[in-house]
Amino acid sequence: MKINGILKDLKIRGLISQITNINSLYIKINKKPITLYCGFDPTSDSLHLGHLIPILCLRRFQLFGHKPIILIGGATGMIGDPSFKINERILNDKDTIYLWTEKIKKQFFNFLDFESKKNSAIILNNYNWFNSMNLLSFLRNIGKNFSINKMINKESVKTRIIKNNIGISFTEFSYNLLQSYDFAYLNKMYNVCLQIGGSDQWGNITSGIDITYKLFKNKVFGLTVPLITNKNGTKFGKTEKNTIWLDPKKTSPYEFYQFWININDDDVYNFLKFFTFIDVLDINIIREKNYNLNILLKYKKILAEEITKIVHGKKSLNSIKRIIKSLFYGSIEKLKEKDFINIMKSGIPLTILKKSISLKRFLVFSKISKSLSISKRLIESYAISINGKIITKIEYIFNDKDRLYNKYTLIKKGKKNYFLIYWKK
Repeated sequence: MKINGILKDLKIRGLISQITNINSLYIKINKKPITLYCGFDPTSDSLHLGHLIPILCLRRFQLFGHKPIILIGGATGMIGDPSFKINERILNDKDTIYLWTEKIKKQFFNFLDFESKKNSAIILNNYNWFNSMNLLSFLRNIGKNFSINKMINKESVKTRIIKNNIGISFTEFSYNLLQSYDFAYLNKMYNVCLQIGGSDQWGNITSGIDITYKLFKNKVFGLTVPLITNKNGTKFGKTEKNTIWLDPKKTSPYEFYQFWININDDDVYNFLKFFTFIDVLDINIIREKNYNLNILLKYKKILAEEITKIVHGKKSLNSIKRIIKSLFYGSIEKLKEKDFINIMKSGIPLTILKKSISLKRFLVFSKISKSLSISKRLIESYAISINGKIITKIEYIFNDKDRLYNKYTLIKKGKKNYFLIYWKK
Protein backbone atom coordinates (compact mmCIF):
# COMPACT_ATOMS: atom_id res chain seq x y z
CA MET A 1 0.00 0.00 0.00
CA LYS A 2 1.28 3.46 -0.91
CA ILE A 3 1.35 5.69 2.17
CA ASN A 4 0.64 9.42 1.79
CA GLY A 5 -0.11 12.36 4.09
CA ILE A 6 1.42 12.74 7.54
CA LEU A 7 2.80 9.19 7.67
CA LYS A 8 4.61 9.70 4.37
CA ASP A 9 6.01 13.01 5.61
CA LEU A 10 7.30 11.39 8.82
CA LYS A 11 8.76 8.45 6.92
CA ILE A 12 10.72 10.46 4.37
CA ARG A 13 12.01 12.70 7.16
CA GLY A 14 13.32 9.63 8.99
CA LEU A 15 11.07 10.34 11.95
CA ILE A 16 9.55 6.88 12.33
CA SER A 17 11.60 4.56 14.49
CA GLN A 18 8.88 1.96 15.12
CA ILE A 19 5.20 1.83 14.29
CA THR A 20 2.41 -0.66 14.88
CA ASN A 21 0.41 -1.80 11.86
CA ILE A 22 1.14 1.15 9.56
CA ASN A 23 -1.34 0.01 6.88
CA SER A 24 -4.29 -0.12 9.30
CA LEU A 25 -3.28 3.21 10.81
CA TYR A 26 -3.07 4.78 7.36
CA ILE A 27 -6.55 3.52 6.45
CA LYS A 28 -7.92 5.00 9.67
CA ILE A 29 -6.18 8.34 9.17
CA ASN A 30 -7.28 8.46 5.54
CA LYS A 31 -10.98 8.16 6.51
CA LYS A 32 -11.00 11.13 8.87
CA PRO A 33 -8.70 13.10 11.21
CA ILE A 34 -7.62 11.28 14.38
CA THR A 35 -6.78 12.31 17.92
CA LEU A 36 -3.31 11.41 19.18
CA TYR A 37 -1.25 12.12 22.27
CA CYS A 38 2.25 12.28 23.66
CA GLY A 39 3.16 12.23 27.34
CA PHE A 40 5.68 14.42 29.15
CA ASP A 41 6.62 13.86 32.78
CA PRO A 42 7.47 17.03 34.74
CA THR A 43 10.99 16.00 35.82
CA SER A 44 12.24 19.59 35.76
CA ASP A 45 10.90 23.13 35.53
CA SER A 46 11.57 23.26 31.78
CA LEU A 47 11.42 21.14 28.67
CA HIS A 48 14.76 20.52 26.97
CA LEU A 49 16.12 19.73 23.51
CA GLY A 50 15.35 16.03 23.89
CA HIS A 51 11.63 16.86 23.93
CA LEU A 52 11.67 18.75 20.65
CA ILE A 53 11.23 15.94 18.13
CA PRO A 54 8.03 14.48 19.68
CA ILE A 55 6.62 17.99 20.21
CA LEU A 56 7.32 18.95 16.60
CA CYS A 57 5.76 15.65 15.49
CA LEU A 58 2.56 16.63 17.28
CA ARG A 59 2.70 19.91 15.39
CA ARG A 60 3.20 18.07 12.10
CA PHE A 61 0.09 15.96 12.81
CA GLN A 62 -1.88 19.09 13.66
CA LEU A 63 -0.83 20.78 10.41
CA PHE A 64 -2.23 17.74 8.58
CA GLY A 65 -5.59 18.24 10.33
CA HIS A 66 -5.29 15.87 13.31
CA LYS A 67 -5.97 16.76 16.94
CA PRO A 68 -2.98 16.60 19.34
CA ILE A 69 -3.19 16.07 23.09
CA ILE A 70 -0.35 16.94 25.45
CA LEU A 71 -0.47 14.67 28.48
CA ILE A 72 1.52 15.95 31.43
CA GLY A 73 2.41 13.21 33.88
CA GLY A 74 1.50 14.77 37.19
CA ALA A 75 0.96 11.24 38.54
CA THR A 76 3.58 9.29 36.56
CA GLY A 77 6.10 12.04 37.34
CA MET A 78 5.73 11.14 41.03
CA ILE A 79 6.71 7.52 40.23
CA GLY A 80 9.54 7.87 37.72
CA ASP A 81 10.02 6.14 34.38
CA PRO A 82 12.78 3.49 34.58
CA SER A 83 13.16 3.32 30.79
CA PHE A 84 16.88 3.02 30.08
CA LYS A 85 17.79 4.83 33.29
CA ILE A 86 20.90 3.48 35.01
CA ASN A 87 19.76 4.38 38.51
CA GLU A 88 16.50 4.89 40.37
CA ARG A 89 15.04 8.37 39.90
CA ILE A 90 14.89 10.74 42.84
CA LEU A 91 11.26 11.10 43.90
CA ASN A 92 10.04 14.69 43.93
CA ASP A 93 7.29 15.94 46.22
CA LYS A 94 3.79 16.83 45.07
CA ASP A 95 4.23 20.61 45.37
CA THR A 96 7.44 20.60 43.32
CA ILE A 97 5.83 18.54 40.57
CA TYR A 98 2.83 20.89 40.52
CA LEU A 99 5.09 23.94 40.07
CA TRP A 100 7.08 22.22 37.32
CA THR A 101 3.85 21.18 35.61
CA GLU A 102 2.57 24.75 35.52
CA LYS A 103 5.85 25.99 34.04
CA ILE A 104 6.19 23.45 31.25
CA LYS A 105 2.50 23.79 30.32
CA LYS A 106 3.21 27.34 29.17
CA GLN A 107 6.04 26.20 26.90
CA PHE A 108 3.77 24.05 24.73
CA PHE A 109 1.94 27.17 23.54
CA ASN A 110 5.04 28.04 21.47
CA PHE A 111 4.56 24.94 19.33
CA LEU A 112 0.88 24.02 18.98
CA ASP A 113 -2.32 25.81 18.04
CA PHE A 114 -4.68 25.90 21.03
CA GLU A 115 -7.27 28.14 19.35
CA SER A 116 -8.06 26.22 16.17
CA LYS A 117 -11.78 25.67 15.62
CA LYS A 118 -11.26 22.28 13.97
CA ASN A 119 -8.36 20.58 15.77
CA SER A 120 -7.29 22.70 18.70
CA ALA A 121 -4.60 21.13 20.89
CA ILE A 122 -5.42 20.44 24.53
CA ILE A 123 -3.34 19.79 27.65
CA LEU A 124 -4.34 17.15 30.20
CA ASN A 125 -2.78 15.91 33.43
CA ASN A 126 -2.96 12.22 34.41
CA TYR A 127 -2.95 13.20 38.08
CA ASN A 128 -6.61 14.14 37.61
CA TRP A 129 -7.72 10.52 37.10
CA PHE A 130 -5.15 8.65 39.15
CA ASN A 131 -5.68 10.84 42.20
CA SER A 132 -9.30 9.68 42.55
CA MET A 133 -8.50 5.99 41.99
CA ASN A 134 -8.07 3.76 45.05
CA LEU A 135 -5.47 1.00 45.28
CA LEU A 136 -7.90 -1.93 45.27
CA SER A 137 -9.66 -0.68 42.14
CA PHE A 138 -6.34 -0.19 40.43
CA LEU A 139 -5.10 -3.70 41.24
CA ARG A 140 -8.41 -5.41 40.39
CA ASN A 141 -9.31 -3.54 37.23
CA ILE A 142 -5.92 -2.68 35.77
CA GLY A 143 -3.23 -4.77 37.44
CA LYS A 144 -4.90 -8.08 36.58
CA ASN A 145 -4.45 -7.32 32.87
CA PHE A 146 -0.66 -7.30 33.10
CA SER A 147 1.67 -10.28 32.95
CA ILE A 148 4.69 -10.06 35.25
CA ASN A 149 6.56 -12.33 32.82
CA LYS A 150 6.08 -9.86 29.98
CA MET A 151 6.93 -6.88 32.16
CA ILE A 152 10.18 -8.44 33.35
CA ASN A 153 11.20 -9.16 29.77
CA LYS A 154 10.81 -5.55 28.65
CA GLU A 155 14.25 -4.20 27.80
CA SER A 156 13.99 -1.18 30.12
CA VAL A 157 13.21 -3.42 33.11
CA LYS A 158 15.47 -6.32 32.19
CA THR A 159 18.50 -4.03 31.98
CA ARG A 160 17.98 -2.88 35.55
CA ILE A 161 17.19 -6.34 36.97
CA ILE A 162 20.37 -7.99 35.68
CA LYS A 163 22.45 -5.33 37.40
CA ASN A 164 22.29 -6.77 40.90
CA ASN A 165 23.93 -3.76 42.52
CA ILE A 166 21.19 -1.46 41.18
CA GLY A 167 17.96 -3.38 40.63
CA ILE A 168 14.56 -1.76 40.31
CA SER A 169 12.01 -0.83 42.96
CA PHE A 170 8.35 -1.84 42.84
CA THR A 171 7.57 1.89 42.45
CA GLU A 172 9.40 2.21 39.14
CA PHE A 173 8.34 -1.29 38.09
CA SER A 174 4.70 -0.16 38.32
CA TYR A 175 5.29 2.83 36.03
CA ASN A 176 4.44 0.69 33.00
CA LEU A 177 0.93 0.06 34.38
CA LEU A 178 0.23 3.75 34.91
CA GLN A 179 1.36 4.89 31.47
CA SER A 180 -0.46 2.03 29.80
CA TYR A 181 -3.70 2.96 31.53
CA ASP A 182 -3.26 6.55 30.32
CA PHE A 183 -3.67 5.30 26.76
CA ALA A 184 -6.80 3.32 27.63
CA TYR A 185 -8.32 6.23 29.55
CA LEU A 186 -7.64 8.71 26.74
CA ASN A 187 -9.08 6.28 24.21
CA LYS A 188 -12.32 6.00 26.19
CA MET A 189 -12.70 9.67 27.14
CA TYR A 190 -11.16 11.48 24.14
CA ASN A 191 -11.23 8.86 21.36
CA VAL A 192 -7.41 8.84 21.18
CA CYS A 193 -6.19 6.12 18.84
CA LEU A 194 -2.47 6.89 18.54
CA GLN A 195 0.31 7.46 21.04
CA ILE A 196 3.69 8.81 19.97
CA GLY A 197 6.91 9.02 21.94
CA GLY A 198 10.66 8.51 21.89
CA SER A 199 11.96 5.08 20.92
CA ASP A 200 12.70 4.38 24.61
CA GLN A 201 8.91 4.40 25.18
CA TRP A 202 8.13 1.48 22.85
CA GLY A 203 7.53 -0.99 25.68
CA ASN A 204 5.17 1.37 27.52
CA ILE A 205 3.30 2.22 24.33
CA THR A 206 2.73 -1.41 23.28
CA SER A 207 1.51 -2.19 26.80
CA GLY A 208 -0.99 0.65 26.45
CA ILE A 209 -2.19 -0.83 23.16
CA ASP A 210 -2.72 -4.21 24.84
CA ILE A 211 -4.66 -2.93 27.85
CA THR A 212 -6.84 -0.66 25.69
CA TYR A 213 -7.94 -3.70 23.72
CA LYS A 214 -8.45 -5.82 26.86
CA LEU A 215 -10.54 -3.16 28.58
CA PHE A 216 -12.54 -1.73 25.68
CA LYS A 217 -11.88 -4.01 22.65
CA ASN A 218 -10.59 -0.99 20.74
CA LYS A 219 -7.62 -1.23 18.39
CA VAL A 220 -5.16 1.62 18.87
CA PHE A 221 -1.71 2.36 17.51
CA GLY A 222 1.78 3.39 18.56
CA LEU A 223 4.58 5.29 16.86
CA THR A 224 8.02 6.13 18.15
CA VAL A 225 10.48 8.72 16.90
CA PRO A 226 14.26 8.20 16.98
CA LEU A 227 16.26 9.16 20.03
CA ILE A 228 19.23 11.24 18.93
CA THR A 229 22.51 10.85 20.77
CA ASN A 230 25.83 12.65 20.62
CA LYS A 231 28.95 10.85 19.44
CA ASN A 232 29.86 9.97 23.04
CA GLY A 233 26.50 8.25 23.50
CA THR A 234 24.91 10.94 25.68
CA LYS A 235 21.46 12.23 24.84
CA PHE A 236 21.38 14.95 22.22
CA GLY A 237 21.11 18.39 23.76
CA LYS A 238 23.23 17.53 26.79
CA THR A 239 26.62 19.19 26.42
CA GLU A 240 29.67 18.76 28.61
CA LYS A 241 28.70 21.90 30.49
CA ASN A 242 24.91 21.72 30.71
CA THR A 243 21.58 20.76 29.19
CA ILE A 244 20.11 22.84 26.37
CA TRP A 245 16.80 23.96 27.85
CA LEU A 246 13.83 25.47 26.02
CA ASP A 247 13.32 28.01 28.81
CA PRO A 248 15.17 31.21 27.76
CA LYS A 249 16.00 31.89 31.42
CA LYS A 250 17.92 28.61 31.67
CA THR A 251 19.48 28.59 28.19
CA SER A 252 19.52 32.00 26.52
CA PRO A 253 18.23 32.23 22.94
CA TYR A 254 21.76 33.26 21.90
CA GLU A 255 23.27 30.11 23.47
CA PHE A 256 20.49 28.06 21.91
CA TYR A 257 21.25 29.52 18.48
CA GLN A 258 24.97 28.95 18.85
CA PHE A 259 24.37 25.31 19.82
CA TRP A 260 22.90 24.67 16.35
CA ILE A 261 25.66 26.62 14.60
CA ASN A 262 28.20 24.33 16.28
CA ILE A 263 26.60 20.95 15.55
CA ASN A 264 28.56 18.25 13.78
CA ASP A 265 28.79 18.81 10.01
CA ASP A 266 27.43 15.32 9.33
CA ASP A 267 24.18 16.12 11.17
CA VAL A 268 23.10 19.18 9.18
CA TYR A 269 21.09 17.34 6.53
CA ASN A 270 19.16 15.09 8.94
CA PHE A 271 18.54 17.85 11.47
CA LEU A 272 16.97 20.04 8.79
CA LYS A 273 14.48 17.19 8.24
CA PHE A 274 13.96 16.50 11.96
CA PHE A 275 13.73 19.99 13.40
CA THR A 276 12.36 22.24 10.65
CA PHE A 277 9.28 22.40 8.45
CA ILE A 278 11.26 23.04 5.27
CA ASP A 279 9.97 20.86 2.43
CA VAL A 280 11.93 17.61 2.16
CA LEU A 281 12.40 18.12 -1.60
CA ASP A 282 14.22 21.38 -0.87
CA ILE A 283 16.32 19.68 1.80
CA ASN A 284 17.27 16.93 -0.65
CA ILE A 285 18.57 19.57 -3.07
CA ILE A 286 20.83 20.77 -0.27
CA ARG A 287 22.26 17.29 0.13
CA GLU A 288 23.02 16.99 -3.57
CA LYS A 289 25.25 20.05 -3.53
CA ASN A 290 28.98 19.61 -3.03
CA TYR A 291 29.64 20.29 0.60
CA ASN A 292 32.29 22.79 1.59
CA LEU A 293 32.72 24.88 4.72
CA ASN A 294 30.84 27.88 3.32
CA ILE A 295 27.83 25.81 2.23
CA LEU A 296 27.74 23.94 5.54
CA LEU A 297 27.83 27.19 7.50
CA LYS A 298 25.03 28.59 5.34
CA TYR A 299 22.75 25.63 6.09
CA LYS A 300 23.70 25.56 9.75
CA LYS A 301 22.50 29.17 9.88
CA ILE A 302 19.25 28.16 8.17
CA LEU A 303 18.78 25.36 10.71
CA ALA A 304 19.66 27.60 13.67
CA GLU A 305 17.33 30.37 12.49
CA GLU A 306 14.40 28.05 11.78
CA ILE A 307 14.50 26.20 15.09
CA THR A 308 15.26 29.33 17.15
CA LYS A 309 12.25 31.06 15.59
CA ILE A 310 10.05 28.05 16.44
CA VAL A 311 11.24 27.78 20.05
CA HIS A 312 11.88 31.42 21.00
CA GLY A 313 9.96 33.45 18.44
CA LYS A 314 10.85 35.92 15.72
CA LYS A 315 11.72 38.77 18.12
CA SER A 316 14.38 36.68 19.87
CA LEU A 317 15.80 35.59 16.54
CA ASN A 318 16.03 39.21 15.40
CA SER A 319 17.80 40.07 18.66
CA ILE A 320 20.34 37.30 18.04
CA LYS A 321 20.96 38.56 14.51
CA ARG A 322 21.56 42.07 15.87
CA ILE A 323 24.00 40.70 18.45
CA ILE A 324 25.94 38.73 15.84
CA LYS A 325 25.99 41.66 13.43
CA SER A 326 27.06 44.06 16.17
CA LEU A 327 29.77 41.86 17.65
CA PHE A 328 31.31 40.65 14.43
CA TYR A 329 30.53 43.43 11.96
CA GLY A 330 30.89 46.50 14.16
CA SER A 331 27.32 47.74 14.62
CA ILE A 332 27.35 48.18 18.40
CA GLU A 333 25.09 51.24 18.25
CA LYS A 334 22.22 49.09 16.90
CA LEU A 335 22.08 46.90 20.00
CA LYS A 336 18.95 47.29 22.11
CA GLU A 337 18.79 47.02 25.88
CA LYS A 338 17.12 43.60 25.65
CA ASP A 339 20.02 42.43 23.48
CA PHE A 340 22.44 43.07 26.32
CA ILE A 341 20.37 40.89 28.61
CA ASN A 342 20.79 38.16 26.01
CA ILE A 343 24.54 38.85 25.80
CA MET A 344 24.87 38.55 29.59
CA LYS A 345 23.50 35.00 29.36
CA SER A 346 25.41 34.09 26.21
CA GLY A 347 28.63 32.90 27.81
CA ILE A 348 30.65 36.01 26.90
CA PRO A 349 32.97 36.76 29.89
CA LEU A 350 31.21 39.14 32.25
CA THR A 351 32.73 41.51 34.80
CA ILE A 352 30.58 43.37 37.32
CA LEU A 353 31.92 46.75 38.42
CA LYS A 354 30.62 49.38 40.82
CA LYS A 355 33.26 52.10 40.43
CA SER A 356 35.11 53.40 37.41
CA ILE A 357 38.70 52.27 36.92
CA SER A 358 41.33 52.69 34.27
CA LEU A 359 41.16 50.51 31.17
CA LYS A 360 44.66 49.29 31.88
CA ARG A 361 43.73 48.01 35.35
CA PHE A 362 40.45 46.57 34.11
CA LEU A 363 42.28 44.38 31.59
CA VAL A 364 44.26 42.85 34.43
CA PHE A 365 41.29 42.66 36.82
CA SER A 366 39.20 40.80 34.25
CA LYS A 367 42.18 38.58 33.30
CA ILE A 368 42.20 39.81 29.72
CA SER A 369 45.87 40.53 30.30
CA LYS A 370 48.31 39.21 32.90
CA SER A 371 49.96 42.47 33.89
CA LEU A 372 49.78 46.25 33.54
CA SER A 373 52.71 46.18 31.14
CA ILE A 374 50.86 43.71 28.87
CA SER A 375 47.75 45.90 29.11
CA LYS A 376 49.84 48.86 27.98
CA ARG A 377 51.19 46.97 24.98
CA LEU A 378 47.65 45.84 23.99
CA ILE A 379 46.41 49.43 24.02
CA GLU A 380 49.47 50.71 22.16
CA SER A 381 48.98 48.10 19.44
CA TYR A 382 45.34 49.19 18.87
CA ALA A 383 44.08 45.80 20.07
CA ILE A 384 41.48 47.10 22.56
CA SER A 385 38.21 48.81 21.74
CA ILE A 386 35.33 50.06 23.86
CA ASN A 387 31.85 49.80 22.33
CA GLY A 388 33.41 49.47 18.88
CA LYS A 389 35.84 52.41 19.24
CA ILE A 390 39.58 51.67 19.37
CA ILE A 391 41.24 53.15 22.44
CA THR A 392 44.76 54.55 22.07
CA LYS A 393 45.10 56.47 25.34
CA ILE A 394 47.27 54.43 27.74
CA GLU A 395 45.76 55.95 30.91
CA TYR A 396 42.16 55.81 29.68
CA ILE A 397 39.57 55.83 32.48
CA PHE A 398 36.00 54.63 31.94
CA ASN A 399 33.39 57.39 31.98
CA ASP A 400 29.60 57.65 31.81
CA LYS A 401 29.63 57.83 27.99
CA ASP A 402 31.05 54.28 27.93
CA ARG A 403 27.92 52.93 29.65
CA LEU A 404 25.31 51.91 27.09
CA TYR A 405 21.85 52.19 28.63
CA ASN A 406 23.74 53.30 31.78
CA LYS A 407 24.65 49.66 32.47
CA TYR A 408 26.75 47.97 29.80
CA THR A 409 30.17 48.30 28.18
CA LEU A 410 31.49 46.01 25.46
CA ILE A 411 35.23 45.46 25.36
CA LYS A 412 36.90 43.82 22.38
CA LYS A 413 40.40 42.38 22.30
CA GLY A 414 41.69 41.74 18.80
CA LYS A 415 39.11 40.77 16.18
CA LYS A 416 36.87 38.24 17.94
CA ASN A 417 37.35 38.27 21.73
CA TYR A 418 34.52 40.10 23.49
CA PHE A 419 34.06 40.94 27.16
CA LEU A 420 31.10 42.62 28.83
CA ILE A 421 31.06 44.99 31.78
CA TYR A 422 27.89 45.35 33.83
CA TRP A 423 27.92 48.52 35.93
CA LYS A 424 26.12 47.83 39.17
CA LYS A 425 24.65 50.80 41.03
